[in-house]
Amino acid sequence: MFGIYSEQENVGLLANWGLLALQHRGQEAAGIALTDGKTMDVCRGMGLVSEVFRNGLLTQINAHIAIGHVRYPTSDIGLSHNNTQPLMVNYSGGQISLSSNGNLTNAQELRQKLESQGAIFQTSVDSEIIINLIARSKAEKIHEKIIEVLSKIKGSYCLMVMTKDKLIGVRDPYGIKPLCIGKLNNGGWVMASESCALDTIGAKLCRDVEPGELIVIDQNGLTSHKFAKPDRQASCIFEYVYFARPDSVIDGKSVYEARAAMGKIMAREISLKADVVIAVPDSGRAAAVGFSQESGIAFAEGLIKNRYIGRLFIEPGQKKRESGVQLKLNPVSVAVKDKSVIMIDDSIVRGTTSKQIVQALKKAGAREIHMCISSPPVKYSCYYGIDISDSSQLIAAKNSVEEIRKFIGADSLFYMSLASLEEAIGAKCGKSLCTACFNGDYPVSPTFTD
Repeated sequence: MFGIYSEQENVGLLANWGLLALQHRGQEAAGIALTDGKTMDVCRGMGLVSEVFRNGLLTQINAHIAIGHVRYPTSDIGLSHNNTQPLMVNYSGGQISLSSNGNLTNAQELRQKLESQGAIFQTSVDSEIIINLIARSKAEKIHEKIIEVLSKIKGSYCLMVMTKDKLIGVRDPYGIKPLCIGKLNNGGWVMASESCALDTIGAKLCRDVEPGELIVIDQNGLTSHKFAKPDRQASCIFEYVYFARPDSVIDGKSVYEARAAMGKIMAREISLKADVVIAVPDSGRAAAVGFSQESGIAFAEGLIKNRYIGRLFIEPGQKKRESGVQLKLNPVSVAVKDKSVIMIDDSIVRGTTSKQIVQALKKAGAREIHMCISSPPVKYSCYYGIDISDSSQLIAAKNSVEEIRKFIGADSLFYMSLASLEEAIGAKCGKSLCTACFNGDYPVSPTFTD
């Protein structure tokens, strides 16, 4: 998500650039809503940001606020143009646009209750539930309406809300999803899911939105409202392992530094002799460089990524993921032929991608492949917005490490321990993380009818 408030800048254009920087977070659909203080408009569509906004329609109104969203569906059910965000509606309080990231664990209960009261839904996304609740609030001010709604929803969420004169950002009480604040040189304000989007438009990172905090930006500047104080913070650990861009900073921690530290720690813990270290690009590269630096084993580009193929992990549907591997990754034969190879990857979720990569490397002539994973085995479902919601698809949920090694065809397989992963990220310094996908420790009840 991306939001900007500025009376000097072309906010539509900057929102476009911000979403381009966040394209890795969702590739199914994109949308931007804008307002000039009098009217509100939204442009949404299926496809990549560059495809949805190719006609440059966002430069045609004199807007001063914009919010944008790239969609990452966590199930095939969500594949619909209607589900593209931001959503824009008219209600008794005026016009409002809203985008959300994450998953509400009590969405089904809330939807059924609203439908029994006569609500009609056009989408299957949580954002429409939240908008319906806002419209029903009797509170006077918009931030009060939102805070009232936040007391009713559960799960992981970051919200971006736009009225005709305000930009509002919200982070859930556990801080599961990331959201940061930046400032433009001319005094404008920006909020984004990752700091890399701020860099793209020349904004300076100020800080992260705190867990349980609501931010209001308007002509008076920035105002903070704390709506909840949880007993723990639980930022998604998978952001550091895989999801976020390496040039982002989340909750004060560089994603690149965390991944490089993962590789260095693995090199110290795993005694391996090999000819070369390679990475499964792109999320495995920083850890591979760290492994190479610590071990003294040379790093090489053993796999080349087709930049025009999306991230396979967030492709909806297993068949699309499997068919995309050969299109996306190709071995560099001269880098691996007749060599003992250490291959660094961030995780193994379903196992099929890893199996295809190992087969391709051996076909290219690799003598041995030692696979090192910079995270623990993924054994538990995620209910907070990462597409590992069905534990029956998780290879580590029902197989031992040795069974997984045999399935993927590697000569050896090593996983990083959770304690070492937390050390690499900096959790030992007081940072609390959501580690549910590794150990089943859910900060919020995973029961959707809770």
